[in-house]
Amino acid sequence: MSRFLIGRHKDMARESESGLPIEPVYGPDALSGWDPDEKLGEPGSYPFTRGVYPTMYTGRPWTMRQYAGFGTAVESNARYKQLIANGTMGLSVAFDLPTQMGHDSDAPIAHGEVGKVGVAIDSIDDMRVLFGGIPLDKVSTSMTINAPAALLLLLYQLVGEEQGVPADKLTGTIQNDVLKEYIARGTYIFPPKPSLRLIADIFKYCKAEIPKWNTISISGYHMAEAGASPAQEIAFTLADGIEYVRTAVAAGMDVDDFAPRLSFFFVARTTILEEVAKFRAARRIWARVMREEFGAKNPKSQMLRFHTQTAGVQLTAQQPEVNLVRVAVQGLAAVLGGTQSLHTNSFDEAIALPTDKSARLALRTQQVLAYETDVTATVDPFAGSYVIETMTDEVEAAALELMGKVEDMGGAVNAIERGFQKNEIERSAYRIAQETDSGERVVVGVNRYTLDEEEPYEPLRVDPAIEAQQAERLAKLRAERDQAAVDTALAELKKAAEGTDNVLYPMKDALRARATVGEVCNALREVWGTYVPTNAF
Repeated sequence: MSRFLIGRHKDMARESESGLPIEPVYGPDALSGWDPDEKLGEPGSYPFTRGVYPTMYTGRPWTMRQYAGFGTAVESNARYKQLIANGTMGLSVAFDLPTQMGHDSDAPIAHGEVGKVGVAIDSIDDMRVLFGGIPLDKVSTSMTINAPAALLLLLYQLVGEEQGVPADKLTGTIQNDVLKEYIARGTYIFPPKPSLRLIADIFKYCKAEIPKWNTISISGYHMAEAGASPAQEIAFTLADGIEYVRTAVAAGMDVDDFAPRLSFFFVARTTILEEVAKFRAARRIWARVMREEFGAKNPKSQMLRFHTQTAGVQLTAQQPEVNLVRVAVQGLAAVLGGTQSLHTNSFDEAIALPTDKSARLALRTQQVLAYETDVTATVDPFAGSYVIETMTDEVEAAALELMGKVEDMGGAVNAIERGFQKNEIERSAYRIAQETDSGERVVVGVNRYTLDEEEPYEPLRVDPAIEAQQAERLAKLRAERDQAAVDTALAELKKAAEGTDNVLYPMKDALRARATVGEVCNALREVWGTYVPTNAF
């Protein structure tokens, strides 16, 4: 096989350290053409096995995001400004558990969890502080929020309006993937059917009001963290994606009106070769599903664009500095696999929230990959690798088999209700645990190369007084606001939820009137109820 250079890339060639040329694109001999079965194709072309863009990182690197948020909006705002100063290209917001579950900080169920795993956001007042001094027309913001995703998106839009930023200038992503919550994570609120209706309303609202926003990040990351294998991760994620597309189409939307704004979220493990194969297989499967099942004509509807986070589950509390190496390897796997954006975990996250220094080191890891290595010099570094192409085929076949089983059960929701995905992931997690316990799977510092005594480490701690501070802010808010306006807006929201009108418009009115996240979610709970999980079979 000889290599050739596609003409449009000639002006982008780079040289190696030895002064030898590194071509932007390598491939089969020009006379033989690209392989006829369309398993590879050119970068940026169907079925996107080799990447979703023709130039990938040879033009510019991936978006470097850092997932951050803790305590109060004031503290998180300071961390965001620091990350931007350090070179972060996009913000990624972590919310605390009460916010993720649609409860206010002063709700009894929120006790002990306020500000612990993310920032506490109770109302427009908190959102205003969270993004104070951060121009929303200049940053791209990803929000890891699912069941209450519509609320946080609307609060973001309201803050943008206060800054004078038109909604069509807002860019970012809401995770908004509630199906994986039933499978692997548990921060659901409503049953599946009204949850899917809410997602369809978000798709319609964003098409009309916030056209550059990525309306969903269909997530395999949390399944992987729960123990899913790479094949399970992409199989169940893509099955969820199919369910979302079917829901939107059934609601009357044309697939090409919303599919270009779909995105995905995967993990990157230390097993570089299989991770690269996983990403390639996922792109190929999704492209075919969108073109063949849904008739998507716009190439952007067929692209599987994804964010990656390094594997938190592989971080160890023992010898935590070793995690710096793990994260670098995982980040490299994501880059070689063609990710569109990346978050690298901090080395101390197995112990507590990352410190300023560890968060900066995590970002520097990405910057070294982007600017000190040569992996960005060519579009598809693994093109033509016998092992990668074979592993891609094998991961694809395994994923398609699992997706076929989900289809046989009637789709992702029916399979969830039968506990299929959860049961399969638990089997995989049990196997991994057995292999680790027996020493067959080596974990450095845990079951091999251990220390008799660990070095002391001082982690970052969240002040427990935050809960009382948030309760005081809520009391002040309720005393100051126009309660009649809030009551009227919440009544209109319940009316829309009972019918077929898009719930985001009255929801936005309620949030503008300073209704709280908990109050809005409670209004929907009254109409839609809450989800009670079934036991796996």
